[in-house]
Amino acid sequence: PFLRLLEAQLQEQRREHEEEMEALRNQVDVMQEELEKQQQAFLQTLQLSPEVQVEFGLQQEITRLTNENLDLKELLEKLEKNEKKLKKQLKIYMKKVQDFEAFQATVPAERRQHERNMQVTVQRKEKDFQGMLEYYKEDEPLLIRNLIT
Repeated sequence: PFLRLLEAQLQEQRREHEEEMEALRNQVDVMQEELEKQQQAFLQTLQLSPEVQVEFGLQQEITRLTNENLDLKELLEKLEKNEKKLKKQLKIYMKKVQDFEAFQATVPAERRQHERNMQVTVQRKEKDFQGMLEYYKEDEPLLIRNLIT
């Protein structure tokens, strides 16, 4: 069974390697075709008069800059979309924080005093009972907040 597993893994790796090699061959073929086109264009450009060569070079540069500009616009749109998404998330989290703070403001002062006393007790108990803590279910958000801060 172990040898079969190793053999299967080897065959899988061989298959992946062959697929990768085929993809690389295709990529090389495409690049060779592009290189041949560029070489032909270059040879044709050399046969032109100097004025036409300059004009052709300018057209090439304009095309390159236009493509670069389009890529940058696309990137800008993606970043703006991401910014809007993050702003929405921030608003949601700010609302949650405000709701939590409003909830904390409604807790009676006596209970807050009791919770402060409980915190002191908890700090003493940590020395005796590491990881053990007794609390009321309704005090859970406050305990979580105190643990975080």
